[in-house]
Amino acid sequence: MALSPRYLAIGRILGAFGVRGEVKVEVLTDFPERFQEMKRAYIGKGDDVRPVAVLGSRFHRRRVLLRLEGCPDRSAAQRLRGQWLYIPVDEAVPLAEDEYYEYEVLGLRVETVEGEFLGHVREVIFTGANEVFIVEGEQGELLLPVLKDVVLEIDRSGERVLVALPPGL
Repeated sequence: MALSPRYLAIGRILGAFGVRGEVKVEVLTDFPERFQEMKRAYIGKGDDVRPVAVLGSRFHRRRVLLRLEGCPDRSAAQRLRGQWLYIPVDEAVPLAEDEYYEYEVLGLRVETVEGEFLGHVREVIFTGANEVFIVEGEQGELLLPVLKDVVLEIDRSGERVLVALPPGL
């Protein structure tokens, strides 16, 4: 099973907004309201992540605009373009029992109700309609739609996904 990450990405800085140092952020969380009360975020790329104080936030169209400590003008804001905004994983919003964070299913064993091992979840694709698990196994790659009648159980503690394969899959 994949190790739990230290941080979860909640946004990506698209560039500067205005001349006073605000950054325009693409929202990558299902809980955008978190930006309204955020006092600190982590910013960076890859393993190079550092804390930064959030001085203010507001929504603009489908983006969030943030004022960050150490970002006094447009030039400073523009230099942050392409950086990711993270939160510590322990600050993640608790999910309902049938919900999961992507990192929680990566690496899980995938088995059919008949007991056949299909492989491990390598990737999750978000299509808009439903998620798709990319399962990598001995037979190669399998694209598994995450639907109620296909994915019967995601057992994180047992590190297993139980599935009923539809005809033709």
